Amino acid sequence: AMLLGGPVVAADLTPPRAQPMPPNFVPGWTFRVTPYAWLTSLNGSQTVRGRGVDVNASFIDIVESTVGEGGSLVALMLSMEARNGRLALFGDVIGEKITIERSGLRTRGPTPGVGAAVGAAVDMQFQMAIIEAGAAYEIGSVGPVAIDVLAGARYWYQKLDLGLDIATTVNLGDLSIGRGRAIARSGSVDWIDGFAGIRARVSLAPNHHLAFRGDLGAGGSKFTWQALATYGYDFKTTNGVTYSAVIGYKALYVDYVQGSGLSRYEFDMLQHGPVLG
Repeated sequence: AMLLGGPVVAADLTPPRAQPMPPNFVPGWTFRVTPYAWLTSLNGSQTVRGRGVDVNASFIDIVESTVGEGGSLVALMLSMEARNGRLALFGDVIGEKITIERSGLRTRGPTPGVGAAVGAAVDMQFQMAIIEAGAAYEIGSVGPVAIDVLAGARYWYQKLDLGLDIATTVNLGDLSIGRGRAIARSGSVDWIDGFAGIRARVSLAPNHHLAFRGDLGAGGSKFTWQALATYGYDFKTTNGVTYSAVIGYKALYVDYVQGSGLSRYEFDMLQHGPVLG
C-alpha cells in the first residue's frame, strides 16, 4: 500500500505460539489421593513378654481366621502426594486390626530369662498403625522415565495379645487368664524410623503409568526396608480431576526389639501382598 508516497509495512500481529511443556510437567501444585487395600500376608517372628512364635499367615489364612471365627480383619489405608515441578511431598497411613489363628503360628522356645517352657500358641490379635511422611525430588529423566530420590520418617504403633494354651503353659504369673487360655499382652509399643530411597516413574503411554520404589531405614528399629511396584491407568478426567485405577505389590519389613526376659517384645516381620486402589 502507498500513503503520501511512502510504503506502509504491515506488522505481524499473530500471537506467538505457546512452547510445548516438558513431559510430565504441570505448572503449580497437583495433588494425588489414593485409598487402597493391601491384601497382607505376614511372615516372621513375634515375641510378647518373652514368649515367642513364628508367624506364617497368608491373606487367605487371615480371612479364614476372621470369617465365622469371631476374629478381626480391619484395614484402612490411604496414600497422598502433592507435587510442584520436581518437588513432591508424600504421606501414607495404614491402620490394621488382625486376628491370626493357631494354623499360622508355631511356638518357639522361650526367650533367655523366661526360664519356662511356652505353651502352644492359640491365636494372635494385634492392632497396628503405620504413618509415613517424606519428600521426593526429581533428579533427572531419561525418555519416559523420571527418577526421584526420597527421604522421610515412618511411625509405628502396635498393641498385641498372644494367646497360649493354658494347659501346657507354665510360669503364668505375669500373664492374664481368659477364655481358657493364657494371654501375653504387649501394651502399647511405638517407635520412629528414618528412611531414604529411590523411585522411578514411567509413562508407558497416554493414561498408562508404572512406578517402582525402594527404601531402607532404621532408628527405633534395628532395620527396615520397603519395596513397591504399581501400574496405574487413568480412565477419566472431569473438571481437572483425573480418576485412576491402581494395582501392584507392596512389601514392608521391620526388625524391632525392646526389653529382655519377661519384658522382651520383638517384631521381626515381613508384610507383603497385592495392593488395589
